[in-house]
Amino acid sequence: MSGAPPGPSLRARFERLWRRLGAAGDGAAEFAALDAAYREPGRVYHTTEHLADCLARLDEFREPEAEHDMRDLVEAAIWFHDSVYDPRRSDNESRSAEWAARAFVEAGVAGNLVERIRLLVLFTRHLGPAPDPAGRLVCDIDLSILGREPAEFERFEQAIRAEYAWVPEPEYRTGRARVLRGFQERKPLYQTAPFRLRYEDAAHRNLAAALARLAEPPQTPVG
Repeated sequence: MSGAPPGPSLRARFERLWRRLGAAGDGAAEFAALDAAYREPGRVYHTTEHLADCLARLDEFREPEAEHDMRDLVEAAIWFHDSVYDPRRSDNESRSAEWAARAFVEAGVAGNLVERIRLLVLFTRHLGPAPDPAGRLVCDIDLSILGREPAEFERFEQAIRAEYAWVPEPEYRTGRARVLRGFQERKPLYQTAPFRLRYEDAAHRNLAAALARLAEPPQTPVG
């Protein structure tokens, strides 16, 4: 699950958002920095492909509560939510939020907008329900992979394992099961009606299957 080339459309999309937020310049340099970050060695899932998928999920969301300015804030948070990703650290979301805030402050974006974007990035820690519609949407977009077709979900799980290749199998199984069980126990898992309708049941099936696989004895290589 490697990062797909961004192409001019992805770059142009970022630059349009940059202008809508009132940022100075065309945003090209910031896009280049983000694109390089999402292509860092070691990323298998948290790549430009994941970024583009999240943007596609946002485009599909057409609820009346999603006002135009809210959608821009959500999109800004999506662009930055995995800008910092090091599986050996536990503060990736905080560092990503700091990057977003720094970039928009330096570009002259209004302080109240910068703070809302920063908080939206922090919500992708998925510590609990988000307190506002924008936060709920960001979280659901990020977690939509849990409710995809089983084959796509399995590719996601394999990609996450590859990002944690340095973790011994027993430790990985224990840690991954703890994370997935936390999502499985959320009822509902998705915080917006459209995502709940589309992904909720499939997500719980996928999570149950993944937890069952993690509980199986590791296969011993032959030979």
